[in-house]
Amino acid sequence: MDDERELLKGNTPTLVLAVLRGGPLHGYGIAREIERRSDDALKCKEGTLYPALHTLEREGRVKSEWRIEGGRPRKVYALTPAGLAALEERTQAWERFASAVNRVIVGDSDERARRGSSRWKPIPDASG
Repeated sequence: MDDERELLKGNTPTLVLAVLRGGPLHGYGIAREIERRSDDALKCKEGTLYPALHTLEREGRVKSEWRIEGGRPRKVYALTPAGLAALEERTQAWERFASAVNRVIVGDSDERARRGSSRWKPIPDASG
């Protein structure tokens, strides 16, 4: 779904920082860990992941180094202290945002009470 892809793209830096909090990983490992933690609901593609990693590295939130893993050179990324601080800020911002969106979707107690009363009637769509 396009909406989900856009949501993922906007939140990829936060997801990357959260995964790297557990320790250094190469790009493929980061993508697979995002998928694993989300029960495969979030698919992290290279076109989204690597630009986010490069931006995080430029900002000093992650650092990278080349390592030999499984006989192959791989660029491994690690969280920096600035990255950990950014993750904490992003986590708090996400919690505030998600809570606000949820309040709008679910409605406040006054709206829920109105929905439960006989005064509130949904507007029927054109089909009926």
